[in-house]
Amino acid sequence: MRKARAKKRPLLPDPKFNDTLVTRFVNNLMLDGKKSIAFSIFYDAIDIVSEKTEGNGLEVWKEALNNVMPHVEVRSRRVGGANFQIPMQVRPDRKVTLGMKWMITYARSRNERSMAQKLAAEIIAASKEEGAAVKKRTEVHRMAEANKAFSHFRF
Repeated sequence: MRKARAKKRPLLPDPKFNDTLVTRFVNNLMLDGKKSIAFSIFYDAIDIVSEKTEGNGLEVWKEALNNVMPHVEVRSRRVGGANFQIPMQVRPDRKVTLGMKWMITYARSRNERSMAQKLAAEIIAASKEEGAAVKKRTEVHRMAEANKAFSHFRF
């Protein structure tokens, strides 16, 4: 590293739920700098989730996000001319980021009509410990478990 690490910029909480985690999610959801559209998609998705689950939509979303976040991941490390996949603990900040990105990516690839419906369906699936995003997390965990033998190469 040549220079000092960039400082973390403080995020403003979102207008409806007053939660910075929501703002972070919306920032990941946003395309082409259209933040107001991203907020409306998220709020519509939360409304759909609360209708379908008869519960607090935000709580269901937080539960879904917790179910998607990975605890361990594999990182590539070169040791003696060979590349090894080494299982590592995921930093708390990265854990949240990965969970959000996976949820949004797999929501986009669903076949509902609008993005709000796609996101709502993915949130509901993730809160029940099913769906593509949770499958991705289990896949990452399985990969880390399979390469547990190389954990002594950890740096």
